[in-house]
Amino acid sequence: MSQEMFWLILTTLMTSLFWVPYVLNRMAVRGIVGSMANPTPDAKPHAAWAERSKQAHGNAIENLAIFAALVLAVEVLKVNNALTATACAVYFWVRLGHFIVYTAGIPVVRTLAFLAGWAVQVVLALALLGVL
Repeated sequence: MSQEMFWLILTTLMTSLFWVPYVLNRMAVRGIVGSMANPTPDAKPHAAWAERSKQAHGNAIENLAIFAALVLAVEVLKVNNALTATACAVYFWVRLGHFIVYTAGIPVVRTLAFLAGWAVQVVLALALLGVL
């Protein structure tokens, strides 16, 4: 397995677990049965951090679609190299950092982590285009 595929699988697994914190908060706030009910306007709200966690999860899913497409293209076109492997590892760590700082409500660091993830996507795209 290539390093790019390793990091894609790890990133996908990580993203698939980002729902856990806000669902645990939902259970704490609404109870187990209440957390399984359909949302209603009068439902007890999540904690502010849990709302941010849910938003961070959505952002991670949106960006995973782009990252996955790029990594799969790198794999299919066999343009793997040390740069693409490193970029994929960086993506994993900055997306984890993004989730943590978004959930914690740290605005500037959140934006920097997002931009680092975006830069990785640009690097992968440039590698695919033969520019890097």
